[in-house]
Amino acid sequence: MNECARLRLLALIPLFLAILLGGCQRDAGPPPLEGATMGGPFTLTDQNGRRVSETDFAGKYRIVYFGFTFCPDVCPTDLATIGAALRQFESRDAARAARVQPIFISVDPTRDTPLVLRAYVANFHPRMIGLTGSEDEISRVARAYGVYFQRGQTDPAHPERGYPVDHSRIAVLYGPDGKPIAILPHDRGPGGVADELDKWVR
Repeated sequence: MNECARLRLLALIPLFLAILLGGCQRDAGPPPLEGATMGGPFTLTDQNGRRVSETDFAGKYRIVYFGFTFCPDVCPTDLATIGAALRQFESRDAARAARVQPIFISVDPTRDTPLVLRAYVANFHPRMIGLTGSEDEISRVARAYGVYFQRGQTDPAHPERGYPVDHSRIAVLYGPDGKPIAILPHDRGPGGVADELDKWVR
């Protein structure tokens, strides 16, 4: 092989490697929740007292989690995981992470006023939005998003604890078009949630 041919062959090596590596990268495939009837229009009140609707988040990926601020352990644990996961994703790819909006919707509108929500969501991520509304508005949005909740009774022996609220424990990633993409595995910690965001956020 003459020198000219050898140089041409060497020049093609990066191309061959790119083809081989490209073949090793697997497509994420269809979203796990593709076709699921979850989500839809709503009008609620955010932590600053402003009325917002789902159209305010058009073009954004949305992490939607339902809970309540008086929740003793589950909600703060899950929201802390979501906030930490989003920070991890921001460190990996700030541009894509900027397209993700974390949203906390209260299932306890009687106690979760905008003022209460503002102090609460600030504990988890600076961009997290808290939403509340009337009992009817919350019931409608929970039903549309496939979330169960039920207000319990105050324990007479401990009235200071107030009433409990039983609710679904689920965090769902919705796409820029508002359609559901995947359930986020908050039980796998921030790294597991960050990996899931990395898989689906474009």
